Amino acid sequence: GQGKYEEAQHILGNTITLNVILGVLFTLVCLPFLDNILYLFGASDVTLPYAREYMLIILLGNIVTHLYFGSNAILRSAGHPRLAMGCTFLAIIVNCLLDPLFIFVFKWGIQGVAWATIMRLFSRPTELLHLRRGIYRLRLDIVRQCLAIGLSPFLMNSCACLVVLLCNNRLLQYGGDMAIGAYGIVNRVVFLFATVVMGLTQGMQPIIGYNWGARQNDRVFRTLRYGIIGATSITFLAFLVGELIPAPVIHIFGAGTELTHKAVRAFRFVVAAFPLVGAQMVIGNFFQSIGHAGKSIFLSVTRQMLFLIPLLAILPKWWGLDGVWLSMPISDTISFVAAASMLTYMIKKIKRDETHRTA
Repeated sequence: GQGKYEEAQHILGNTITLNVILGVLFTLVCLPFLDNILYLFGASDVTLPYAREYMLIILLGNIVTHLYFGSNAILRSAGHPRLAMGCTFLAIIVNCLLDPLFIFVFKWGIQGVAWATIMRLFSRPTELLHLRRGIYRLRLDIVRQCLAIGLSPFLMNSCACLVVLLCNNRLLQYGGDMAIGAYGIVNRVVFLFATVVMGLTQGMQPIIGYNWGARQNDRVFRTLRYGIIGATSITFLAFLVGELIPAPVIHIFGAGTELTHKAVRAFRFVVAAFPLVGAQMVIGNFFQSIGHAGKSIFLSVTRQMLFLIPLLAILPKWWGLDGVWLSMPISDTISFVAAASMLTYMIKKIKRDETHRTA
């Protein structure tokens, strides 16, 4: 948005180099401890050989996965959201069609198809961002900024994994295996709606980032407003499904009578404040889009680490299993209040600075 195309070239090259380094490091770190990692995520002595065989292939091709996701994000930022979406759909469709061939014959994933498409695009000299010599050497300022901004979604996903493990522990303690099964069903349904919001925020980020750089604050605020409206509509739909028709949705997963009863109760608790989650996610990504990594990181961990985990430790002691379910809407509400307060202050500050600049 600022017209710094040479700087953008080096960001492209540094992103590719970083993804190669991180892809290799992740593989080297995971391989020696693979069995322990698989046991931690639920593998048994029976399933471990199959899980190990699968993960070995995944880890060996991990560098391609890193390059695919990194380059796909750059495609969106470089003004090619449709091509980025096309590459994603291509990967999904071809994966579904060629799974048997790749599993039993070639033993590798389909990401290479989309990666080849992206490589062809960035190799065009007519593109503002294209692959060329001299852009791959790491620069500390670019690496620091990439890691700082990327830390927010990384922490969000890491916290989500940790929270699932902690929730399962508390559910096992207060509700047994049936409660864990109910949470598994509800979590999958809720995550489906959350994934749509994630896609919305990913589409929003390059628009806000570009216009923020170009100092088009009216467009920044308009995009933010549309993002909040869209995300809230999606999470409100999840609220309606959970409160009005939870049983038919849960039956899709083949749940029996007892499991359905527990899952319906859990569903209604979990989505009680879910309409607020969409706005909270958009606000966190807004701060990430304008380069305020610290605020984005804070909002990424507030719901799960600062609020949900303490509530999971306290409320079940008073209300048992219902305390586990109740901790989720309470943490959603507190997180939304924190995010809305930070956004209100930030908007006032931006408008105040804009007034001073034009005065």
